[in-house]
Amino acid sequence: VSDLRSSTLPGSLDVSRSMFDLRSPPHRSMKRYDSVSSVPSSTSSRKDSQGSNRSLDTITLSGDERDFGRLNVKLCYVSSVEQIWITVLHCKDLCWPSSCGENPRICVKGILTLPKPVHFKSSAKEGSSDIEFMETFVFAIKLQSLQAVRLVFKIQTQTPRKKTIGECSLALQELSSQESNHWLDVSPPSK
Repeated sequence: VSDLRSSTLPGSLDVSRSMFDLRSPPHRSMKRYDSVSSVPSSTSSRKDSQGSNRSLDTITLSGDERDFGRLNVKLCYVSSVEQIWITVLHCKDLCWPSSCGENPRICVKGILTLPKPVHFKSSAKEGSSDIEFMETFVFAIKLQSLQAVRLVFKIQTQTPRKKTIGECSLALQELSSQESNHWLDVSPPSK
């Protein structure tokens, strides 16, 4: 975690002092930084694994909690041909157990939780803090069927052995022809 009080970040003068002081007027040239990656955040909230918004200002981590990373996906429903388009874009700040080695091969497995589940999987990429997938999956499914299900993502290592290292999910009740962009918090896999 970077200390925002240091002057090593460009344009970060007075950011840490004024950003969280609600008594002072808004700082015109203030940039917003994500506490993990120290890069400007594009929005003040992001979707959590249950699909609800959480403000970045209200996230507090206790000593035993840690960030397992975030998955960026885009969704779109093309009603004229009754297709859902799922694009897996990035995985950022991903953590994996040391037993998986330094640079395991990592893929994203997706599951549409229909009565007969639909599975898909990205190609495996070398593990790093920022993995770019840029892969789109298209399925012909009626919108009414999709609005009652969840889209579950499992982050898996392929080498040295197959193992789920994290997961996240998204409800599809607001699926529409307008492409939506989601950042999902990756959680430890459920038992």
